[in-house]
Amino acid sequence: MAFASTLVFMHTSESHIADGQLRAGITADHVVTDPAGLPVDAAERAARMPGVDAAVGLLNTQVLVPVGSGEFSSLQGAAAQGVTGTGAELAKVQDLDVREGSLDRLGEGRVAIDRTLANAADVGVGDRLPLHLPDGTKSAPEIVAVYGRGLGLATVTLDRASLAGHVSSGFDSTLLVRGGSGRSLAALGEVTDASGFATERSLDAKLGAWSNYTMAGVLGGFAAIAAVNTLVMTVLDRRRELGTLRLVGSTRRQVLGMLRWESLLVSTVGVVLGSAIAAATLIPMMRGTTGESPYVPPLLYGSFVAAAGGLALLAVTLPARAALRRWS
Repeated sequence: MAFASTLVFMHTSESHIADGQLRAGITADHVVTDPAGLPVDAAERAARMPGVDAAVGLLNTQVLVPVGSGEFSSLQGAAAQGVTGTGAELAKVQDLDVREGSLDRLGEGRVAIDRTLANAADVGVGDRLPLHLPDGTKSAPEIVAVYGRGLGLATVTLDRASLAGHVSSGFDSTLLVRGGSGRSLAALGEVTDASGFATERSLDAKLGAWSNYTMAGVLGGFAAIAAVNTLVMTVLDRRRELGTLRLVGSTRRQVLGMLRWESLLVSTVGVVLGSAIAAATLIPMMRGTTGESPYVPPLLYGSFVAAAGGLALLAVTLPARAALRRWS
């Protein structure tokens, strides 16, 4: 219960929080995407269309940021977005939930970062953030803002020009547009609204979660086998006790009923302890990485509880039935 709950609910928590941040963070009326990359002048063309108030292109990539110190120092991967446009224009189509500083100064040599990365790297507004660009080039831009929706949007936000020559593909992957019509933007790529874009991203995340669920299934399966073996051996060691109960007048049904109640008690204790261990692990972990509480889907948790109870019941009643045959 503890193994499976920790692994599965850690992923559901991150996915739930990221989805919430993405839906709250995209304030654009239209989102234009293209798997092969948008035209180089997509943002400029969109900005000239009738009714368009702001058009900002985003180049999504990864950077490495040194965190920790001494023997605990390491390079942490961080999702980054290169912005085509000013910080003021970005604020019209994307709400990063700025906690400190301002996006107005976003530009060459200046970046905004998520608060979890700021805590991990022990930096704040006005400090320099050492980082490695996608091609390994070292840089140390000034931090001009710290925001709270990095998990759903991007951990590092920087000027698009700062990534020029440092990425394998220089084409923007997303175009956020405020105002205008979807029909006119269709010439640039696939057009959806903010809700549709968030739904597609959420679906992609769910499809990519199979590895976590597989690991949870494997570890949970090993733990379940160990627990079932323990219960089976416990019942088989009590064969003489079960036989004595039959000899003193207890019916087969009464003995099996007693064992079922014991299995219910064992499974209840296991569920409570496993849930407590998982909570003790997940709550500080999620608080530290996202600032929010874990998200536990009720139906998924209920299936775990049912599986634990069912395994305990089978592990007790099946060997007990076999042991009671000689006393029938």
